[in-house]
Amino acid sequence: MPVAASEDAKQVDNIFNFMMTIATGLFLIVEGVLIYCVIAFRRVKGDQSDGPSIEGNVPLEILWTAIPTVIVFILAIYSFEVYNELGGLDPITSRDSSPQQIAMHSHHQVALGIGIYGDENSNNPPLIVDVQGMQYAWIFTYPQTGIVSGELHVPKDRPVRLNIKATDVLHAFWVPQLRLKQDAIPGRDSILGFTSNLEGNYPIVCAELCGAYHGGMKSVLYVESPETYAQWEEANKPVQEASLDETVAVNTKNLSDGQYLAPYAQEMGIQPETLAQLTSQHQHSGHL
Repeated sequence: MPVAASEDAKQVDNIFNFMMTIATGLFLIVEGVLIYCVIAFRRVKGDQSDGPSIEGNVPLEILWTAIPTVIVFILAIYSFEVYNELGGLDPITSRDSSPQQIAMHSHHQVALGIGIYGDENSNNPPLIVDVQGMQYAWIFTYPQTGIVSGELHVPKDRPVRLNIKATDVLHAFWVPQLRLKQDAIPGRDSILGFTSNLEGNYPIVCAELCGAYHGGMKSVLYVESPETYAQWEEANKPVQEASLDETVAVNTKNLSDGQYLAPYAQEMGIQPETLAQLTSQHQHSGHL
């Protein structure tokens, strides 16, 4: 199994290990009985007679029907509890939405969701990321900061809520290390929540056949320390919020005349004091 990058992943692994334990036990019992029968009831050399005629054994048939039935019920209850713990039975609120959010969803189609992403009013609010699936790429938008990226960066031990949409055909957002998968459906909103407790780089795979280049629709989930994530966030701020001295292009319509001309004055070698004197003289002549 891939590494488990969250506590939720460990719960899914526990189900898998439980199923494998039961399957291994049944395999050993069935194969053991077969091997015993092959040896114990083999035909004796020279014996050409027919074997005994056995029409059936009702108690044995009840037993081998009851045992799988009980096992299936146990697995169903166990998996149901884990699915409930992952938030699968509460796709709209995920246990933390406000009444306004609930009212908003009531006028639209019910969102499909799984995973717990915490309370927005808690001391550790969730990181919200809008995920857009398209042929053949994943686009991640951080509405709280305006960052748009082709990779998903999240801090360790912080809840994450992914709002997943598709622009064209059906896709599926899957991170094997999280043991979580969610469809991206055109015209429908879906939610995936998780909290990763293990730093690392994990593949993001489209798990739904979406076209000729479906196999190339991949990205990477970077689970980073809070400090490393803060550095990435600062380095990827939109141009309008970044330092003017470090940007290649800016939106000039919101700049004053001084801010607009400052880079050019510096390039021409004009001292700030000289520029200030010229500005003062221009304002004085204007009043005259």
